[in-house]
Amino acid sequence: MRAFAYQSGYESGSLALALAPALTPLGVVEKPSFFKGFAVQPQILARGLLVLADISATRYFKYIPVALRDPILSAQGDKLRAECFSACNGVYARLDLLQSGFDGEIGFGTTNVDIGTELRKALTQVKQNDKLHVDIGGDGLTTQHFNSVSEGVIQMENPVHERPVKMPDRWVRALGNAAEIHRGMEFGFTLKGTQAQAFVASLPPVTGKSQAGWLTASRMGVKILRSAAAGAVYVSGLHRLSALKRVMTNISAITFYKPANSEAGAAMVVAELPCCRITLSLTAEAWQGYSGEGALLTSLAQPDLLEDSERIGKKLSFQSAVDVMRMAELWNIDTSRAEDALSLLAVSGKLGYDSFDNAYFHRELPDDPDRILKDNPRLAAAQKIAEEEMVKNTGENQWLVRSGSTDYRVIYNPDQDVEKCTCTWYLKHLNKRGPCKHILAVQLKEGDF
Repeated sequence: MRAFAYQSGYESGSLALALAPALTPLGVVEKPSFFKGFAVQPQILARGLLVLADISATRYFKYIPVALRDPILSAQGDKLRAECFSACNGVYARLDLLQSGFDGEIGFGTTNVDIGTELRKALTQVKQNDKLHVDIGGDGLTTQHFNSVSEGVIQMENPVHERPVKMPDRWVRALGNAAEIHRGMEFGFTLKGTQAQAFVASLPPVTGKSQAGWLTASRMGVKILRSAAAGAVYVSGLHRLSALKRVMTNISAITFYKPANSEAGAAMVVAELPCCRITLSLTAEAWQGYSGEGALLTSLAQPDLLEDSERIGKKLSFQSAVDVMRMAELWNIDTSRAEDALSLLAVSGKLGYDSFDNAYFHRELPDDPDRILKDNPRLAAAQKIAEEEMVKNTGENQWLVRSGSTDYRVIYNPDQDVEKCTCTWYLKHLNKRGPCKHILAVQLKEGDF
């Protein structure tokens, strides 16, 4: 069990963010310190943290406020990244705090950061012209309580505050799925200046009715269409972007991203602010959660990836951008194998993907060797089907897969990117949430990835 040794706080121009024990290049550090110095943009830092707090405490599907969860904080030398999911797991949020926003050096490592209810209230008091000293980790606020004086010796006692870290297990699974989805995103369009701010101002409130549509750029800003159009980005649940209103006046640009291989699906926006960026990523539908997307199943089914991922994983050192070509050259493998190995590392929470930088970044979370199969029951079921010889080839690109007492017909042609099945899962989702177990079983049997 990990716990916060003290509580995050803000008073008298000092912001102290409490960290849990961190995984760093030196191993586990009980009292990590990622930064100590001054913030260049105090109010933007405060508002950015409030965006994460708002999202982690909100269930957007059938709106219900819930208890706060502790964002994941990664220090990567040139930036700090704080990540969280909404309570419904349908919104991923990341605050990238760039080195230009701080006057000192940023460390390396990953842990959770305490953003509780008291800090949330205090952050609303931070003004842009404040001189804000920031201590991320360390020993918290330096104020002490004087208890008594005995024989001329002043006895002091620091308030003790220790509570368990609140990070749902499904966040780890969701981080892997989110990384794979983000890697498949492509540029849609960008709004700048007042047009970007006007779009945020027009968003429905978090408690509002869910709205969906195809968003495209126009001379007046954003235009919402009823049907697909070139360059348009489909967004389901515009109210899920409402947390950006916290930073509306600070936004200089917003870029919209869409899935590269489908017309409608998950969507992502990246808001640019002085010294930082905020990424919000939405599942295809407001009722869906990232932990159930199944985006990594095809990569996880490749039997030769485990060794590649273990070797590459040993060379990761909290990089803010992982060089795929460098990893491929280092281990003498082709780029596609290196990319697949990185996808496998992402499922354990070791990698995220930054579409703005177009690169993976390294974070490190406590690992569970059995997590892959435990968190992906379709993969476990597919392996069982393949091992029991329940997959038979019946013709060119055609397969018969027995599951239970039922035979399912699968059409699998990787050359033409065709994957079809007669099962209920495929008919319902059409691979939008990853392949069904019968298609996975064929892939495992065929060994052609």
